Amino acid sequence: MVQPGVFIILETLSWKIVRFPLPDMLEAHRKYGGMGTLLVIKVSAESANQFGELVADPNTKELLHYTEKPETFVSDLINCGVYVFTPDIFTAIESVFANREDRANPLRDTSFESLYSSTRTSVPKGFVRLDQDILSPLAGKKQLYTYETTDFWEQIKAPGISLKCSALYLSRFRATAPGLLASGDGTKKAKTVGEVYVHPSAKVHPTAKIGPNVSISANVRVGAGVRLINSIILDDVELKENAVVINSIVGWKSSLGRWARVQGDGNYNSKLGISLLGEAVTVEDEVVVTSCIVLPNKAINVSVQEEIIL
Repeated sequence: MVQPGVFIILETLSWKIVRFPLPDMLEAHRKYGGMGTLLVIKVSAESANQFGELVADPNTKELLHYTEKPETFVSDLINCGVYVFTPDIFTAIESVFANREDRANPLRDTSFESLYSSTRTSVPKGFVRLDQDILSPLAGKKQLYTYETTDFWEQIKAPGISLKCSALYLSRFRATAPGLLASGDGTKKAKTVGEVYVHPSAKVHPTAKIGPNVSISANVRVGAGVRLINSIILDDVELKENAVVINSIVGWKSSLGRWARVQGDGNYNSKLGISLLGEAVTVEDEVVVTSCIVLPNKAINVSVQEEIIL
C-alpha cells in the first residue's frame, strides 16, 4: 500500500520491465475517482493481440472495453500489468466468488451478476482472473480508468528479449545516470561504442572494443582484442584473446577460448535468435557457437549452429 486507501498491483504472470511515473499515476487515480487505474501503452497493431487490448474514452480516460488477447484487432492500446486500486477491489472479488456459488440456484442473483454473466467460464475454485472476472465486466461502468505511459515497456517472452531490455535500460542510463556508463578510446581504456556498462571489478584489456549495448558484470576478465556487441556478460566470465561475442548472453563462470566466437542473428523474438550460454560453459579455442542454447557445465570443442545442447 503506497498511501491510505490506495495500493499498487504488479502483474507477475510473465516477466515484464516497465518504467512508470508512480506520482503522476496516483494523482490521475485520485482525479478519476474510480476503483482502479490501469497503466497502458500504445504498441504496433501487429503485436497488440499478444496482450490485453482495451478501448478508453479519449477525454475522460475511462476504460470502456477490455479483452485479453483477442483474435481480431480491437485497439493498439494495451494493458501494461500495473494497477492502482482502492480497497473496493476486494468487494468486486468477493462478488465474483458469491456469483459462482449462486450459479447452482437460478432464483438468486447478485449485484455483480449482470456484469459477470458475459464472461462466464469454468475456473478452479478459489481463483479470480483479474482480466476476465474484473476488468472486462467493469469496463464502461465508471469504475476503471487508464493512465497512458510513453516510456519503455517490454514483456520478456523469449531469451533474446533480455538483450532488448538491457538496451532500454542502458539508454535510460544515458539520460538519467550517464556516470554509470563506460567510456574509452582504446588507449588507456577499451574503446566503447554506444551505451556500455562495465562493473568496477571487471578487468578489460585496453585493446578490446565494446558496444553498442553491452553489459559486463562483476569480476569479468576481457582479454586483448576481444570484440563485444549487443551482449550481456554475467559474473566471473573469462573472455580470452580475440574472442568475439555478438547478440549473446554468456552465463556465470563461463569461459571463451582464444579466437572463439559466440553469436546470434539478433532476432529477439526467436527461440534461437541469440546464443545463450548457461553457467560454467567452456567454449574451446577457435570454436564458433551460432544461435545455440547451451545448458550449464558443458564444454564445447567443435563448432555448433542452431542447437540446444543438453
